[in-house]
Amino acid sequence: MELSEPLIRKGSPPYLLKLKRSGSLFLRFFLRISLVIVISSLSIHLPDFTVKTPNRAQTIQEIAGILEKYSKDLDNETRIDLAEAIYEESVYYNHDPKFILALIAIESSFQNQSVSEKGAKGLMQLMPYVAESLAKELGIEWDGDPTLFNPFLNIRMGIHYLSQLILDFDDVRIALVAYNYGPTYVKSLIEKKESIPVHYYHRILTAYQTL
Repeated sequence: MELSEPLIRKGSPPYLLKLKRSGSLFLRFFLRISLVIVISSLSIHLPDFTVKTPNRAQTIQEIAGILEKYSKDLDNETRIDLAEAIYEESVYYNHDPKFILALIAIESSFQNQSVSEKGAKGLMQLMPYVAESLAKELGIEWDGDPTLFNPFLNIRMGIHYLSQLILDFDDVRIALVAYNYGPTYVKSLIEKKESIPVHYYHRILTAYQTL
């Protein structure tokens, strides 16, 4: 909605004209200040999911602790090695490792053998046809389920896929929706100018804040 100058009738006394102009300038100033406050408050409430040069050893230890608490189908040695892999892949793509953990929590509840009703598999719940394409891009030998249920390869492919979506949509919230619903579906919503569901992003955000 565009703001325009108040209409001034011809023949208005000069002092009234000055008052109206002053009021208009005050209104513009007030609106600008209000806009700055709103933008600032939104920025405060939106977390930064990018990596913040964390202490490597400490962060890996924290990741391992979360995996030990929630992952029930991986042995302790695998969890420790996987914590390092999650850290390295997250940093490589400039993600906060905790952000990736939040995504894993929502997708598979940290269960490596998890399979969704639609057939998505592994920690990051990748569809086989998507994972096969990702494996080719990354030079990973594709062997079907054994590749998907290899937690190290699943993490590598999943983080790469998420990073692609963030680049494609240039918005981490929309990218997360695309990760869940599929990019084709989300693009169709955008083309039709229909609203994009946000409940999945909110679930990720909640997990990120509570892990």
